Amino acid sequence: MVALQILCKCMASGNIDIIEDNQLTEEYFTEYIDEFNFIVNHYKEYGNTPDTSTFLSKFPEDEILEVNESDRYLIDTVREEYLYYKSVPIVQHIAELLKTDANAAAEYMIHATKELNPNYNLGGIDIVADAITRYNEFIDRKEHQDEWFFTTGFPELDDLIHGIQRQEEFFVIFARTNQGKSWILEKIATHIWEIGFNVGYISPEMGPSSVGYRFDTLHAHVDNKGLMWGNDDVDNDLYKKYIDELSQRKNKFIVATPSDFDRRITITKLRNWIKKYNLQAIAIDGITYLSDERGKKTDNKNTSLTNLSEDLMGLSIEMGIPVLTVVQANRNGVVDNDSDDLPELDSMRDSDGISFNASKVIALRQNKDGDLLMQIKKQRNGLVGKKLSYKWNANIGEFTHITTTDVSRTERSKSETPRKREKKEESKEDLF
Repeated sequence: MVALQILCKCMASGNIDIIEDNQLTEEYFTEYIDEFNFIVNHYKEYGNTPDTSTFLSKFPEDEILEVNESDRYLIDTVREEYLYYKSVPIVQHIAELLKTDANAAAEYMIHATKELNPNYNLGGIDIVADAITRYNEFIDRKEHQDEWFFTTGFPELDDLIHGIQRQEEFFVIFARTNQGKSWILEKIATHIWEIGFNVGYISPEMGPSSVGYRFDTLHAHVDNKGLMWGNDDVDNDLYKKYIDELSQRKNKFIVATPSDFDRRITITKLRNWIKKYNLQAIAIDGITYLSDERGKKTDNKNTSLTNLSEDLMGLSIEMGIPVLTVVQANRNGVVDNDSDDLPELDSMRDSDGISFNASKVIALRQNKDGDLLMQIKKQRNGLVGKKLSYKWNANIGEFTHITTTDVSRTERSKSETPRKREKKEESKEDLF
Protein backbone atom coordinates (compact mmCIF):
# COMPACT_ATOMS: atom_id res chain seq x y z
CA MET A 1 0.00 0.00 0.00
CA VAL A 2 2.81 2.44 0.82
CA ALA A 3 4.18 2.04 -2.72
CA LEU A 4 0.85 3.19 -4.13
CA GLN A 5 0.80 6.05 -1.62
CA ILE A 6 4.13 7.27 -2.98
CA LEU A 7 2.87 7.09 -6.57
CA CYS A 8 -0.33 8.95 -5.64
CA LYS A 9 1.72 11.60 -3.84
CA CYS A 10 3.80 12.06 -7.00
CA MET A 11 0.66 12.60 -9.06
CA ALA A 12 -0.76 15.04 -6.49
CA SER A 13 2.46 17.09 -6.47
CA GLY A 14 3.01 16.91 -10.24
CA ASN A 15 6.62 15.74 -9.85
CA ILE A 16 8.69 12.68 -8.94
CA ASP A 17 11.02 14.40 -6.47
CA ILE A 18 10.31 11.87 -3.71
CA ILE A 19 11.40 9.06 -6.08
CA GLU A 20 14.50 10.77 -7.45
CA ASP A 21 15.69 12.31 -4.17
CA ASN A 22 15.53 8.93 -2.44
CA GLN A 23 16.88 6.85 -5.33
CA LEU A 24 13.84 4.60 -5.57
CA THR A 25 13.70 2.10 -8.42
CA GLU A 26 11.03 -0.26 -9.69
CA GLU A 27 12.32 -2.89 -7.22
CA TYR A 28 10.58 -0.91 -4.47
CA PHE A 29 7.25 -1.12 -6.31
CA THR A 30 6.93 -4.87 -6.88
CA GLU A 31 3.13 -4.78 -6.99
CA TYR A 32 3.03 -1.58 -9.05
CA ILE A 33 5.98 -1.89 -11.45
CA ASP A 34 3.93 -0.91 -14.51
CA GLU A 35 2.38 2.03 -12.68
CA PHE A 36 5.81 3.18 -11.48
CA ASN A 37 7.32 3.09 -14.97
CA PHE A 38 4.28 4.79 -16.50
CA ILE A 39 4.48 7.74 -14.06
CA VAL A 40 8.27 8.10 -14.29
CA ASN A 41 8.33 7.88 -18.10
CA HIS A 42 5.41 10.32 -18.39
CA TYR A 43 7.29 12.81 -16.21
CA LYS A 44 10.54 12.45 -18.15
CA GLU A 45 8.78 12.92 -21.49
CA TYR A 46 6.24 15.65 -20.63
CA GLY A 47 7.71 17.36 -17.56
CA ASN A 48 4.83 16.49 -15.25
CA THR A 49 3.17 13.41 -13.80
CA PRO A 50 -0.06 12.11 -15.34
CA ASP A 51 -3.29 13.42 -13.86
CA THR A 52 -5.65 11.00 -12.16
CA SER A 53 -7.88 10.61 -15.23
CA THR A 54 -4.95 9.65 -17.43
CA PHE A 55 -3.64 7.27 -14.82
CA LEU A 56 -6.99 5.54 -14.25
CA SER A 57 -7.58 5.16 -17.98
CA LYS A 58 -4.37 3.13 -18.05
CA PHE A 59 -4.87 1.34 -14.72
CA PRO A 60 -8.63 1.23 -14.01
CA GLU A 61 -8.24 -1.36 -11.24
CA ASP A 62 -6.06 0.91 -9.13
CA GLU A 63 -7.29 3.36 -6.51
CA ILE A 64 -6.30 7.00 -6.17
CA LEU A 65 -5.41 7.66 -2.53
CA GLU A 66 -5.34 10.94 -0.61
CA VAL A 67 -1.93 10.90 1.09
CA ASN A 68 -1.29 12.92 4.25
CA GLU A 69 1.73 11.03 5.50
CA SER A 70 5.13 12.74 5.49
CA ASP A 71 7.78 11.90 2.90
CA ARG A 72 10.00 10.59 5.68
CA TYR A 73 7.39 8.09 6.85
CA LEU A 74 6.69 6.87 3.31
CA ILE A 75 10.37 6.42 2.46
CA ASP A 76 11.23 4.69 5.75
CA THR A 77 8.30 2.32 5.32
CA VAL A 78 8.89 1.44 1.66
CA ARG A 79 12.56 0.75 2.37
CA GLU A 80 11.68 -1.46 5.32
CA GLU A 81 9.19 -3.40 3.19
CA TYR A 82 11.75 -3.73 0.38
CA LEU A 83 14.36 -5.13 2.78
CA TYR A 84 11.79 -7.51 4.25
CA TYR A 85 10.79 -8.98 0.89
CA LYS A 86 14.43 -9.40 -0.11
CA SER A 87 15.24 -11.08 3.22
CA VAL A 88 12.42 -13.63 3.35
CA PRO A 89 13.61 -15.97 0.53
CA ILE A 90 17.18 -15.82 1.82
CA VAL A 91 16.13 -16.75 5.34
CA GLN A 92 13.92 -19.52 4.03
CA HIS A 93 16.75 -20.97 1.93
CA ILE A 94 19.13 -20.82 4.89
CA ALA A 95 16.58 -22.72 6.96
CA GLU A 96 16.38 -25.45 4.29
CA LEU A 97 20.16 -25.78 4.06
CA LEU A 98 20.49 -26.02 7.84
CA LYS A 99 18.45 -29.22 7.77
CA THR A 100 21.20 -31.04 5.85
CA ASP A 101 24.42 -29.00 5.79
CA ALA A 102 25.18 -26.30 8.36
CA ASN A 103 28.45 -25.36 6.64
CA ALA A 104 26.70 -24.77 3.33
CA ALA A 105 24.04 -22.75 5.14
CA ALA A 106 26.68 -20.58 6.81
CA GLU A 107 28.55 -19.98 3.53
CA TYR A 108 25.34 -19.06 1.74
CA MET A 109 24.29 -16.77 4.58
CA ILE A 110 27.62 -14.87 4.53
CA HIS A 111 27.37 -14.39 0.76
CA ALA A 112 23.64 -13.62 0.58
CA THR A 113 23.42 -11.14 3.45
CA LYS A 114 25.90 -8.86 1.68
CA GLU A 115 23.00 -8.04 -0.63
CA LEU A 116 20.78 -6.97 2.26
CA ASN A 117 22.48 -3.73 3.20
CA PRO A 118 19.80 -1.17 4.15
CA ASN A 119 19.44 1.57 1.56
CA TYR A 120 19.93 4.81 3.46
CA ASN A 121 19.79 8.18 1.76
CA LEU A 122 22.91 9.73 3.24
CA GLY A 123 24.14 13.25 2.65
CA GLY A 124 25.88 16.23 4.14
CA ILE A 125 27.30 19.69 3.48
CA ASP A 126 30.99 20.47 3.10
CA ILE A 127 31.16 23.52 5.36
CA VAL A 128 34.62 24.36 3.99
CA ALA A 129 33.84 24.32 0.28
CA ASP A 130 30.41 25.84 0.97
CA ALA A 131 31.69 28.53 3.34
CA ILE A 132 30.49 31.40 1.13
CA THR A 133 26.89 30.31 1.77
CA ARG A 134 27.49 30.76 5.49
CA TYR A 135 28.98 34.23 4.93
CA ASN A 136 26.04 35.32 2.79
CA GLU A 137 23.62 34.09 5.45
CA PHE A 138 25.52 36.09 8.10
CA ILE A 139 25.25 39.27 6.02
CA ASP A 140 21.55 38.65 5.53
CA ARG A 141 21.04 38.10 9.28
CA LYS A 142 22.92 41.32 9.99
CA GLU A 143 21.05 43.47 7.49
CA HIS A 144 17.57 41.93 7.88
CA GLN A 145 17.17 41.08 11.55
CA ASP A 146 13.37 41.14 11.34
CA GLU A 147 13.46 38.37 8.73
CA TRP A 148 15.42 36.09 11.03
CA PHE A 149 14.01 36.81 14.51
CA PHE A 150 10.70 37.57 16.21
CA THR A 151 10.58 39.66 19.35
CA THR A 152 8.67 38.08 22.26
CA GLY A 153 6.74 41.05 23.66
CA PHE A 154 9.07 41.02 26.69
CA PRO A 155 11.88 43.48 25.76
CA GLU A 156 14.02 42.42 28.72
CA LEU A 157 13.80 38.78 27.66
CA ASP A 158 14.67 39.74 24.08
CA ASP A 159 17.84 41.43 25.37
CA LEU A 160 18.92 38.10 26.86
CA ILE A 161 17.86 35.63 24.15
CA HIS A 162 17.78 37.89 21.07
CA GLY A 163 14.16 37.01 20.49
CA ILE A 164 12.84 33.88 18.79
CA GLN A 165 14.51 32.55 15.66
CA ARG A 166 12.14 32.31 12.74
CA GLN A 167 13.51 28.89 11.88
CA GLU A 168 15.28 26.06 13.72
CA GLU A 169 13.57 27.12 16.96
CA PHE A 170 11.78 24.76 19.35
CA PHE A 171 10.91 27.10 22.21
CA VAL A 172 9.69 25.53 25.46
CA ILE A 173 8.01 27.18 28.46
CA PHE A 174 7.70 25.02 31.55
CA ALA A 175 6.28 25.41 35.05
CA ARG A 176 4.12 23.72 37.63
CA THR A 177 0.34 23.93 37.29
CA ASN A 178 -1.45 27.27 37.66
CA GLN A 179 1.70 29.36 37.28
CA GLY A 180 0.70 31.13 34.05
CA LYS A 181 2.54 29.22 31.31
CA SER A 182 -0.47 29.21 28.97
CA TRP A 183 -0.88 32.95 29.45
CA ILE A 184 2.79 33.57 28.61
CA LEU A 185 2.58 31.30 25.57
CA GLU A 186 -0.41 33.26 24.29
CA LYS A 187 1.24 36.57 25.20
CA ILE A 188 4.21 35.73 22.95
CA ALA A 189 1.94 34.39 20.20
CA THR A 190 -0.20 37.53 20.37
CA HIS A 191 2.88 39.74 20.10
CA ILE A 192 4.09 37.88 17.00
CA TRP A 193 0.64 38.49 15.51
CA GLU A 194 0.81 42.18 16.54
CA ILE A 195 4.01 42.70 14.57
CA GLY A 196 2.27 41.47 11.44
CA PHE A 197 2.60 37.69 11.10
CA ASN A 198 0.20 34.76 10.78
CA VAL A 199 0.07 32.71 13.97
CA GLY A 200 -1.41 29.30 14.69
CA TYR A 201 -2.46 28.46 18.25
CA ILE A 202 -3.46 24.95 19.31
CA SER A 203 -5.59 24.93 22.45
CA PRO A 204 -6.44 21.46 23.79
CA GLU A 205 -8.21 22.71 26.93
CA MET A 206 -9.92 25.96 25.88
CA GLY A 207 -12.21 26.75 22.97
CA PRO A 208 -11.64 29.57 20.46
CA SER A 209 -13.79 32.06 22.41
CA SER A 210 -11.83 31.60 25.65
CA VAL A 211 -8.54 31.94 23.77
CA GLY A 212 -10.02 34.94 21.99
CA TYR A 213 -10.95 36.68 25.24
CA ARG A 214 -7.39 36.20 26.51
CA PHE A 215 -6.18 37.58 23.20
CA ASP A 216 -8.37 40.69 23.73
CA THR A 217 -6.93 41.10 27.22
CA LEU A 218 -3.33 40.72 26.09
CA HIS A 219 -3.70 42.80 22.94
CA ALA A 220 -6.03 45.58 24.11
CA HIS A 221 -6.07 45.17 27.93
CA VAL A 222 -9.78 44.45 27.99
CA ASP A 223 -10.92 43.29 31.45
CA ASN A 224 -10.72 39.49 31.34
CA LYS A 225 -13.14 38.83 34.19
CA GLY A 226 -15.63 41.12 32.54
CA LEU A 227 -15.32 39.21 29.26
CA MET A 228 -15.51 35.75 30.82
CA TRP A 229 -18.27 36.58 33.27
CA GLY A 230 -20.20 38.87 30.94
CA ASN A 231 -20.50 41.73 33.42
CA ASP A 232 -20.46 45.53 33.26
CA ASP A 233 -16.69 45.81 33.74
CA VAL A 234 -16.51 45.80 29.95
CA ASP A 235 -18.18 48.69 28.13
CA ASN A 236 -20.31 47.33 25.27
CA ASP A 237 -19.70 50.20 22.87
CA LEU A 238 -15.93 50.38 23.44
CA TYR A 239 -15.58 46.63 23.06
CA LYS A 240 -17.63 46.67 19.85
CA LYS A 241 -15.46 49.48 18.45
CA TYR A 242 -12.35 47.46 19.26
CA ILE A 243 -13.84 44.34 17.61
CA ASP A 244 -14.70 46.29 14.45
CA GLU A 245 -11.17 47.67 14.21
CA LEU A 246 -9.65 44.26 14.94
CA SER A 247 -11.64 42.69 12.12
CA GLN A 248 -9.87 44.93 9.60
CA ARG A 249 -6.48 43.32 10.26
CA LYS A 250 -5.25 41.11 7.43
CA ASN A 251 -2.88 38.75 9.23
CA LYS A 252 -4.39 35.70 10.90
CA PHE A 253 -4.48 34.27 14.43
CA ILE A 254 -5.83 30.74 13.86
CA VAL A 255 -7.05 28.85 16.93
CA ALA A 256 -7.54 25.10 16.62
CA THR A 257 -8.59 22.40 19.08
CA PRO A 258 -8.10 18.61 18.89
CA SER A 259 -11.48 18.27 17.15
CA ASP A 260 -10.04 20.26 14.23
CA PHE A 261 -7.49 17.46 13.82
CA ASP A 262 -9.99 14.60 14.16
CA ARG A 263 -8.88 14.16 17.78
CA ARG A 264 -5.36 13.17 16.70
CA ILE A 265 -2.82 15.97 16.35
CA THR A 266 0.18 14.65 14.42
CA ILE A 267 3.26 16.21 12.86
CA THR A 268 1.89 15.47 9.38
CA LYS A 269 -1.37 17.24 10.17
CA LEU A 270 0.51 20.17 11.69
CA ARG A 271 2.56 20.46 8.51
CA ASN A 272 -0.59 20.61 6.38
CA TRP A 273 -2.20 23.07 8.81
CA ILE A 274 0.81 25.38 8.52
CA LYS A 275 0.61 25.25 4.74
CA LYS A 276 -3.16 25.78 4.63
CA TYR A 277 -3.08 29.03 6.61
CA ASN A 278 0.44 30.16 5.63
CA LEU A 279 1.42 30.25 9.29
CA GLN A 280 4.68 31.91 10.28
CA ALA A 281 4.72 30.70 13.90
CA ILE A 282 2.77 28.07 15.83
CA ALA A 283 2.12 27.74 19.56
CA ILE A 284 0.98 24.47 21.13
CA ASP A 285 -0.56 24.70 24.58
CA GLY A 286 0.65 21.29 25.73
CA ILE A 287 3.00 18.91 23.91
CA THR A 288 1.41 15.90 25.66
CA TYR A 289 -1.74 16.34 23.55
CA LEU A 290 0.15 15.46 20.36
CA SER A 291 0.20 11.93 18.88
CA ASP A 292 3.50 10.31 18.02
CA GLU A 293 3.41 9.00 14.44
CA ARG A 294 6.66 7.11 14.97
CA GLY A 295 5.52 5.47 18.17
CA LYS A 296 5.02 1.79 18.78
CA LYS A 297 2.49 0.26 21.15
CA THR A 298 5.31 -0.78 23.46
CA ASP A 299 6.77 2.75 23.73
CA ASN A 300 6.51 4.53 27.06
CA LYS A 301 5.60 8.18 27.44
CA ASN A 302 9.23 9.26 27.67
CA THR A 303 10.02 7.75 24.27
CA SER A 304 6.88 9.20 22.71
CA LEU A 305 7.59 12.73 23.95
CA THR A 306 11.22 12.48 22.87
CA ASN A 307 10.06 11.51 19.37
CA LEU A 308 7.60 14.41 19.33
CA SER A 309 10.19 16.94 20.45
CA GLU A 310 12.61 15.74 17.76
CA ASP A 311 9.86 15.95 15.15
CA LEU A 312 8.75 19.43 16.25
CA MET A 313 12.31 20.71 15.87
CA GLY A 314 12.43 18.99 12.49
CA LEU A 315 9.15 20.65 11.55
CA SER A 316 10.58 24.04 12.49
CA ILE A 317 13.61 23.44 10.28
CA GLU A 318 11.55 22.08 7.39
CA MET A 319 8.88 24.81 7.41
CA GLY A 320 11.18 27.66 8.45
CA ILE A 321 8.98 28.77 11.37
CA PRO A 322 9.35 28.65 15.17
CA VAL A 323 7.42 26.11 17.21
CA LEU A 324 6.48 27.17 20.75
CA THR A 325 5.01 24.85 23.36
CA VAL A 326 4.44 24.47 27.09
CA VAL A 327 5.46 21.59 29.34
CA GLN A 328 4.47 20.88 32.91
CA ALA A 329 7.08 20.42 35.64
CA ASN A 330 6.67 17.36 37.87
CA ARG A 331 6.66 17.29 41.67
CA ASN A 332 10.42 17.84 41.77
CA GLY A 333 9.68 21.23 40.24
CA VAL A 334 7.94 22.46 43.41
CA VAL A 335 10.13 25.08 45.06
CA ASP A 336 10.15 26.86 48.39
CA ASN A 337 7.50 29.57 48.33
CA ASP A 338 9.80 31.90 50.28
CA SER A 339 12.53 31.75 47.65
CA ASP A 340 12.79 32.97 44.08
CA ASP A 341 14.02 29.62 42.76
CA LEU A 342 12.47 28.16 39.63
CA PRO A 343 12.03 24.55 38.46
CA GLU A 344 15.11 22.88 37.00
CA LEU A 345 15.31 21.05 33.67
CA ASP A 346 15.41 17.69 35.43
CA SER A 347 11.87 18.34 36.69
CA MET A 348 10.39 18.47 33.19
CA ARG A 349 7.52 15.98 33.31
CA ASP A 350 7.75 12.62 31.50
CA SER A 351 10.71 13.29 29.20
CA ASP A 352 14.21 14.71 29.41
CA GLY A 353 14.20 14.41 25.61
CA ILE A 354 12.11 17.59 25.41
CA SER A 355 14.78 19.72 27.06
CA PHE A 356 17.47 17.98 25.01
CA ASN A 357 15.79 18.85 21.69
CA ALA A 358 14.62 22.34 22.67
CA SER A 359 16.64 25.30 21.41
CA LYS A 360 15.43 27.54 24.24
CA VAL A 361 13.77 26.69 27.56
CA ILE A 362 12.20 29.27 29.88
CA ALA A 363 11.06 28.32 33.39
CA LEU A 364 8.19 30.21 35.04
CA ARG A 365 6.68 30.55 38.48
CA GLN A 366 4.89 33.06 40.69
CA ASN A 367 6.45 33.92 44.04
CA LYS A 368 4.59 34.57 47.28
CA ASP A 369 4.06 38.22 46.28
CA GLY A 370 2.40 37.19 43.02
CA ASP A 371 5.32 38.39 40.90
CA LEU A 372 5.98 36.45 37.72
CA LEU A 373 9.50 35.04 37.61
CA MET A 374 11.25 33.85 34.45
CA GLN A 375 14.57 32.10 34.18
CA ILE A 376 16.50 31.03 31.08
CA LYS A 377 17.25 27.37 31.60
CA LYS A 378 18.60 26.65 28.13
CA GLN A 379 19.58 28.51 24.99
CA ARG A 380 21.93 27.12 22.40
CA ASN A 381 23.50 30.44 21.51
CA GLY A 382 23.66 32.33 24.79
CA LEU A 383 24.06 32.31 28.54
CA VAL A 384 21.67 30.54 30.86
CA GLY A 385 20.61 31.32 34.41
CA LYS A 386 19.44 34.91 33.97
CA LYS A 387 16.25 35.78 35.86
CA LEU A 388 13.53 38.29 35.09
CA SER A 389 10.76 39.51 37.40
CA TYR A 390 7.46 41.14 36.45
CA LYS A 391 4.52 42.60 38.25
CA TRP A 392 1.67 40.93 36.41
CA ASN A 393 -1.92 42.03 36.33
CA ALA A 394 -3.45 38.99 34.60
CA ASN A 395 -6.91 40.53 34.47
CA ILE A 396 -5.85 43.34 32.13
CA GLY A 397 -2.80 41.68 30.58
CA GLU A 398 -0.16 44.09 31.88
CA PHE A 399 3.45 43.12 32.65
CA THR A 400 5.73 45.58 34.45
CA HIS A 401 9.41 44.67 34.63
CA ILE A 402 10.89 44.76 38.12
CA THR A 403 14.52 43.66 37.97
CA THR A 404 17.03 41.36 36.34
CA THR A 405 19.39 39.25 38.44
CA ASP A 406 22.24 36.91 37.64
CA VAL A 407 22.57 33.35 38.78
CA SER A 408 25.97 32.66 40.26
CA ARG A 409 28.28 29.97 38.91
CA THR A 410 27.68 28.02 42.11
CA GLU A 411 23.92 28.13 41.61
CA ARG A 412 24.36 27.05 37.99
CA SER A 413 26.46 24.06 38.94
CA LYS A 414 23.88 23.07 41.52
CA SER A 415 21.10 23.41 38.97
CA GLU A 416 22.80 20.80 36.81
CA THR A 417 22.65 18.26 39.65
CA PRO A 418 19.28 16.52 40.08
CA ARG A 419 17.86 17.13 43.51
CA LYS A 420 14.59 16.63 45.28
CA ARG A 421 12.75 19.52 46.83
CA GLU A 422 10.28 19.52 49.63
CA LYS A 423 6.76 20.17 48.35
CA LYS A 424 5.38 23.54 49.42
CA GLU A 425 2.03 25.16 48.94
CA GLU A 426 1.78 26.62 45.42
CA SER A 427 0.53 30.04 44.41
CA LYS A 428 -3.24 30.37 44.61
CA GLU A 429 -3.52 33.43 42.36
CA ASP A 430 -6.54 33.19 40.07
CA LEU A 431 -5.37 33.23 36.45
CA PHE A 432 -8.80 32.95 34.78
